[in-house]
Amino acid sequence: MDLHFPIELKKSVIAGTGAYALKAITAKKKIGNMTGEIISYKEAQKRVKKQPGNVLFMVEFDNDDIALDASVNSNELRFINHSCDPNVYMRRAYQKVEYYALRNIKKGEELTCDYGETHHEGTLPCKCGAMNCRGFI
Repeated sequence: MDLHFPIELKKSVIAGTGAYALKAITAKKKIGNMTGEIISYKEAQKRVKKQPGNVLFMVEFDNDDIALDASVNSNELRFINHSCDPNVYMRRAYQKVEYYALRNIKKGEELTCDYGETHHEGTLPCKCGAMNCRGFI
C-alpha cells in the first residue's frame, strides 16, 4: 500500500496542482511512499533535459547514484508542492521516497514539503507565501 491516507488532487495556490489531505493526519504519521521508476542518475539527467519547463518529478538519492522518476507510474504524492514552512517531511532511503507529517494536518489542507537543495540553484522563484519564505527554490 503506497498511500496511508486519502489524498485529493486539485488546483494549488502555490503552483499548478496540489495534493490535499482528505482527512486529518496526526503529526509523525507516515502519509505514504511516492511511486515511480528507479533509474540511474545518468538517465535521470537525460530525462530532466527532455522535460518541459520547470515540471520536474525527479528525486535523487544521496550516495546511491540513482533517482526516482515520479513521472512514470506515480501516485498523488508527486504533487506535493514546495513550501519554506512545510507540513510534511520527505525521507529518501532504501530506494523509497517516504512522506511523514511534521505536525497535525487538517482535513482539506494542502500537503507541502521543503524541497531543500535543488538543481534550480536559487533561480526558481518560490511562491509558497510562508512568513519565512526564502524567495527561491
